[in-house]
Formats: sequence, C-alpha cells, structure tokens
Amino acid sequence: MIKDFQVVTPLINIQTKNLSGGNIQKLILGREISDKPDLLVASHPTYGLDVGATEYLRNQLLNRRTDGGAVLLVSEDLDEIFELCDRIAVIFKGRFMGILEADDSRIEDIGLMMVGTKKISGEGVDASP
Repeated sequence: MIKDFQVVTPLINIQTKNLSGGNIQKLILGREISDKPDLLVASHPTYGLDVGATEYLRNQLLNRRTDGGAVLLVSEDLDEIFELCDRIAVIFKGRFMGILEADDSRIEDIGLMMVGTKKISGEGVDASP
C-alpha cells in the first residue's frame, strides 16, 4: 500500500500518527479503496493538503469511479466538486436546494443555492423541503 499509494515514510513500520497529514490521508484512502467498495464516502478528502497530494487523491477517487465504484463526495471546495462530480446536490440548513448534473446550464446558480437564496428542481428530482 505504501508503494501503490505513494505514501512517504522513513520506515515501513512507523506509526501512522508520525506521518504527515497528506501521507496519512493517502494511507487511509489506500486502505479504503483497496477493498474496491461499491460505495466510497469521501468527506473533505483533500482539506489542508498540498497541491501534489490533492491531485493524487483526486485522481484516486476518479479511478475508483472509472472502475465502477460510486463515490459520494462531501466538500465545500467548488474546484474539487466540479472536477470530480457527475451530479451536485446542494444542502442548506438540512434541506436540498437543488440537485443538478455537472453540465447543467443552471450550475452558475450553485453559489445562490449554497447560501439558501435559490432553490432549483432538477429533472425528476424533488428539491422541496
């Protein structure tokens, strides 16, 4: 797993708590992806990581999707959301404000949905409270 997920460590048997944040996140993602789960829930997977670790982890999530797994991404990082997601659901104060396909022309309204000032109903999706 250290080799496959590019975890940088001085020793193979070092305690996880002694690794950098990025290497801990790579190790955890590797552990979770290695079983090829049908659904992977990733909550803020790249928060606080450097550019290289962020790109690596995002590619691993995309690879899991390509391999047939579903990835449920919870994030506030719009770049991450737009790069990784096929569909985007916006929740404001516990209510769905809208669920859109990533290529939906109304995607420009995502900021308004995030602050609760606009609600959008997607095709076949009820976004009502």
